[in-house]
Amino acid sequence: MDLQAAAEILADHRLRPGAFLGLAEALRPPDLTAARRLQDAVHERLSARLGPRIGWKIGCTTAVMQRFLGIPEPCEGGIFQANVQDSRGRFPAVAHHRIGVECEIAVRIGRNLPPGEHGRDALAAAVGAVLPAIEVVDDRYADFAALGAPTLLADDFFQAGCVLGPPVADWRGLDLAALSGRMWVDGAEAGRGYGCDVLGHPLAALAWLSGTLARRGRGLMAGEIVLLGSLVQTQWLSPGARIAIEIESLGRVEMEA
Repeated sequence: MDLQAAAEILADHRLRPGAFLGLAEALRPPDLTAARRLQDAVHERLSARLGPRIGWKIGCTTAVMQRFLGIPEPCEGGIFQANVQDSRGRFPAVAHHRIGVECEIAVRIGRNLPPGEHGRDALAAAVGAVLPAIEVVDDRYADFAALGAPTLLADDFFQAGCVLGPPVADWRGLDLAALSGRMWVDGAEAGRGYGCDVLGHPLAALAWLSGTLARRGRGLMAGEIVLLGSLVQTQWLSPGARIAIEIESLGRVEMEA
């Protein structure tokens, strides 16, 4: 695999959305390890246009999606400064190929966590705040199922941005696994779920990410935002759609497509 050539193609496509047909066979990452090397190279290029990577999203956190995509584990993607908004956000559908939204519990890391496998208590101590969030995703592919999980991972697993609600610093008395989340599209309820739908507990998703980053020689850094996985099935949007999500005890987030 020509890492630099593949990274240039993926980064260029991210900045000019369309129906991506996929990388040529010689440029495709053969496995998830190679995909993460390619992802790093893509991030270097995107940072020059979108600002620094300021966090991570975790996708494919359910067994149903893992079976569908033929992947045995979740996948992480980078979040870039230019693609983060506060409620009420606006991500025009016309600027995306096929825009969708997800209902998420997010965390802001409060202090550096060095590379390693960390238990739930250590992870909780490192979380400075918990936030309600809308993840904005883009199915920017002609046929995403045909691309294969390594290419999707290298391309940040549909990530296109996020809209963040107010941070809740006094969150430690909350049972994150029991919190309910709801989503509305144009005023009609589109789905609901619970924190436990994300790998059994939202902090289990953070533990997975911490361990995965450790194998890349990385830790979680103070100030980073992590979207922990959707409580609600992805909703694909029409132009002008109005979306709201609400996470129990955390708050409400709104955006327009």
